[in-house]
Amino acid sequence: MSNPLQQKFADPHRSVCFVGTTPPKASTEDMQMQEIAERLLSRLQTLEYDGLIVYDIQDESSRIDTPRPFPYMETRDPREYSKLLGNLSQRPIITYKSVAQKDKADFDSWLEDAWNEFGIRNLVLVGSPSSEGEIKLSLNDAYAALKEHEKPFHLGGVTIAERHAVKGNEHQRLLAKSGNGCEFFISQAVYNTQATIDLLTSYARSCREQGETPKRIILTFTPCGSAKTLEFMKWLGISVPEATGYRILDAENPLAESIRICQNNLEQILEACLPLGLPIGLNIESLTNRKAEIDASIHLYQLLKATLDLKLAQRKLDSQ
Repeated sequence: MSNPLQQKFADPHRSVCFVGTTPPKASTEDMQMQEIAERLLSRLQTLEYDGLIVYDIQDESSRIDTPRPFPYMETRDPREYSKLLGNLSQRPIITYKSVAQKDKADFDSWLEDAWNEFGIRNLVLVGSPSSEGEIKLSLNDAYAALKEHEKPFHLGGVTIAERHAVKGNEHQRLLAKSGNGCEFFISQAVYNTQATIDLLTSYARSCREQGETPKRIILTFTPCGSAKTLEFMKWLGISVPEATGYRILDAENPLAESIRICQNNLEQILEACLPLGLPIGLNIESLTNRKAEIDASIHLYQLLKATLDLKLAQRKLDSQ
């Protein structure tokens, strides 16, 4: 097991913490992209982090009738940005890949280049945002193509607690994705604590019943400092309880309040789910380019990592 992330993920008693980011917009020149990457990494200099997550932004307008609060803009290839960030930071990168738009031959070629040209080793595949429109490659077919591929990508999947709250079967999806080769899961941003606890509890129970070792679950958190950001979060499908939304918007300092809420949410989740033997990780992102929210995400990272590390240390003491 030479992949450094696989080694870290294999130890359920240690935390793994990431920073999520998106590639710059498609019109960005190489030199400018380098400057953006350097600026991001200089912000992270004071943080202990295990790696970065680079998203593959899709136009999700087919999923919802409401207009997107922030306009959709195509980005540079996530593989290019991943390679650049990996070279500059010397840390592992997890790269998202949206699979629905191209057929299997294109996907095979994409995988080949991802490994050889861009040094991609850690991959999260994402299916179509909705069943509307043309899907050239389903997520299951993409998993099958990856299994046939000769290169040993370290594969992860997405998990959405909101889907569990509606359908009650997200834990079964996780088990099925594990069967398809997923070694870890990254959640959508967490603001609905109960939905997340319900999902993780169902998953832990199912793993126990089936004699499976639970995979690493990386929980995503993001600060929210304005009505516009809150609207965007809801547009993305993030469940924000009504009282939580009011609590943020009515606060004297909405960003600070959202950070307090995120820390409290994480504590509740850890209290309920660490005893179930689930290895938990963190991913902190800013959903906007507003400087205040980006700065807040750095503060949020420090706070949540300290919270997770403390809980893990307490559990280790308790078990001795």
